[in-house]
Amino acid sequence: MKHALALALATLIASPLSAQQASREGFATGPVFDEFGPHAPVPTAEPIPSFSRFEIAFDVATAADDGARNRGFESAARFMNMHVAAGVPEDRIKLVVVVHGRAAGDLVSGEGNVSEAMIQAMLDRGVRFILCGQSAAARGVNPDELIEGVEMQLSAMTAHALLQQQGYTVNPF
Repeated sequence: MKHALALALATLIASPLSAQQASREGFATGPVFDEFGPHAPVPTAEPIPSFSRFEIAFDVATAADDGARNRGFESAARFMNMHVAAGVPEDRIKLVVVVHGRAAGDLVSGEGNVSEAMIQAMLDRGVRFILCGQSAAARGVNPDELIEGVEMQLSAMTAHALLQQQGYTVNPF
């Protein structure tokens, strides 16, 4: 009896969890970055006005999981891909990734950095990466070790303040 009750309870708990499993069907990369930044079309979404401009700063403090690309960096790529796919001209999208905390190590060039090719491709398309100088100092990141094109600012707080003065908004994702 106890076994049957436990099995029934486990089934009730597991059912909503399995129903909530994420589906990646319909997600694709491109049109800007073909190797990363997957997104799905949303045909019922409100159209994006043709005059729209996006000047967005992404705040990334979480380091990549071992053997994976940095998810915060990929979010910026996904933003670019999905909006260009939705009809926003690429030249109306300006993205900056402000990096601090443990994520500082993901901007170091080297064979062990799975995110490096993605970062380089994003830099090549005009996405800026700004490293917090305070995080670099605290984590022993030497500016000579950074992926070419990565900028450094006094702090992430300084970078965000300056970007806000230039009209950038902070994307909370």
